[in-house]
Amino acid sequence: MTKAINNYDKTKISMAHVFLQYDQATMIHKYSLDYNSDWLYITFINRTYRINRKTGSVQWSDNDFETVHEANHNEAMTIYDVLCYSKDRCHLSHEFVNINSLSSVRTGNLSPNRGFFQNTADFFNGKTVELRNACISLSGKELEKGDVAFKLNLFPFLPIIIRFWEADDEFPASLQILADRNTLDYMHYETLMFALTHLFSRLKEEMRIEKGEESRQRLIECAAELFWKMGILLTGISEILKQTDLPKGSFYFISKARMTWQQR
Repeated sequence: MTKAINNYDKTKISMAHVFLQYDQATMIHKYSLDYNSDWLYITFINRTYRINRKTGSVQWSDNDFETVHEANHNEAMTIYDVLCYSKDRCHLSHEFVNINSLSSVRTGNLSPNRGFFQNTADFFNGKTVELRNACISLSGKELEKGDVAFKLNLFPFLPIIIRFWEADDEFPASLQILADRNTLDYMHYETLMFALTHLFSRLKEEMRIEKGEESRQRLIECAAELFWKMGILLTGISEILKQTDLPKGSFYFISKARMTWQQR
C-alpha cells in the first residue's frame, strides 16, 4: 500500500522543484555558502543543512552527515524561501524591531499576549536556567533586559533577539521577539513564523536534553550510594526510583549505573 502524502510534504516537494529553477551560483555568492558538485551547505539555527543540487531535497546532521535526517516542513520552507526569494541586495539595517511591526499581516494567533507566543512563554515559565543554557547551546549572545535575553542567529547572516520574563502575581509570562528591520528582505512574514516555530522547537529540544542529563546523573549518583550501602544484589529498581522520584522509563540508566559500579 502506498503511503499517502500529506499537504506539508506536497508543499516541500513543490518547493524543491522551484528551488531547482533558480541559479545556484547566485545563492552561493550571495550567502558565501559551502558547496560541492552534489550539495549546497547552509547553517540554520546552529545546525548544518545541505540541499541536494539535483533534487532540491533538504537534509540536516549534527555529526558531519554520518547520520542524516530529512528536514521537516518548517526547516525546508525557511531555507527555500531565503535561498530563492530573498531580495538581490538584501542587507541588515542593524535596527531591531518587534516582529509585529514588520508587516501589515496580523493574525490573532501570533499576538505576543496569547496563542503562538503565549503558549511558548508558558512553557518557558519556571525554566529560566534551562532556557538560558539552551540559548547558550545554540551559540546565543546574552543580552540585558529580561529574565532571559539572547541574540540568536536564524542564519549566520540573520540574527533574532528573544527576551523572556517570568510570570508574577500581576502578569503572565511574556516573550518578546525582535528582528532586524530588514528581515523581510530575506524571507516572507509567514516564513518568519516557520523559522520562529523551529527556533522554539530547538530551544525546547535543548532544554529536554539538559533535563534528561540531569535526571541521568541524579539517578546514577543515587544508585551508586545505595549500591555502596546495600550492595548491588539487594538494591531494587523500585528503591532507586523512589529515592530519585524518577519514572520507570529510567531503567536503562539504572542498568548502566550497575555496570559502572561493577567495573570499579
